[in-house]
Amino acid sequence: MDNNISITKLTKEIVSKFLPQRVQVSNKGTYGNVLNIAGSMFYPGAAYLSSISALKVGAGAVMLASASDVIPLVASNSPDITFLDLGQSPVGTIPKDGIKYLDGVANSHAVSIGCGLSTLGGTKNFVMSFLQKHIESQTPIIIDADAINILSGTNKKLFPLNSIITPHPLELSRLLEVDVKEIQSNRIKWAWEASKYFDCIVLLKGHESVIAVPNGKIFINPTGNSALSKAGAGDVLTGMIAGLCAQGATLENAACLGAYLHGLCGEIASKTQGEYSVLASNLPNIIPMAIKEILTAG
Repeated sequence: MDNNISITKLTKEIVSKFLPQRVQVSNKGTYGNVLNIAGSMFYPGAAYLSSISALKVGAGAVMLASASDVIPLVASNSPDITFLDLGQSPVGTIPKDGIKYLDGVANSHAVSIGCGLSTLGGTKNFVMSFLQKHIESQTPIIIDADAINILSGTNKKLFPLNSIITPHPLELSRLLEVDVKEIQSNRIKWAWEASKYFDCIVLLKGHESVIAVPNGKIFINPTGNSALSKAGAGDVLTGMIAGLCAQGATLENAACLGAYLHGLCGEIASKTQGEYSVLASNLPNIIPMAIKEILTAG
């Protein structure tokens, strides 16, 4: 193992210090705005789960930018999310020219991109255009799911300066062009290699998620269980990290706290529903309980 890295196992006491503070004299702007670019007609649930999770973790407002037909589906599930219609391709995805509708969106404090986008109907061109345009952005950008798949095999310079990528092992395998079994055989090594290569924070999901920072800090998250092995659980995590960044948490702290809280949600939900039956849609409603548990350690 590289001598330049330090490894820390996260604890409740450690992550409690990363939780953004609430103040009584405040408004929605105090806690930041998230721009969540997510969803397609294939995966409208991903757009909802990531958006509502950003709000549940404390963000002041969330704007979902998505394909036209996704918006009424999400709106019917939550009156709390605002929307930006990016148009729609013939296959129900964000079209490549959807980028023009984002030109006027400049007040976001964090951006998440990738949950449920798919890679069809011009989405690839849209994602590439967005990231190229924001390559030197000071706004935190959380890159997940299909946005990671789209970036596989591309030049590492397409990763924005202030970004977190949240791959599962297969997605990291595609990014690094390394066999997934090799990734799983040494998760710390490959998360660190990816962090150095792409010059961004890497949150390698899975049992004992690994958070690797380019400066050599490695964090291991001990929370979570098999209840989180359900479609949509990763979308919840992305939304949580974006919501924490919007409130002013650093990229590093948001990744660590988000992973810890997310795992804790799985543990809490399992106490009443068992590890078999927890759904991703159950997790946002567990976030308040997980935060309360963290607060007791502060």
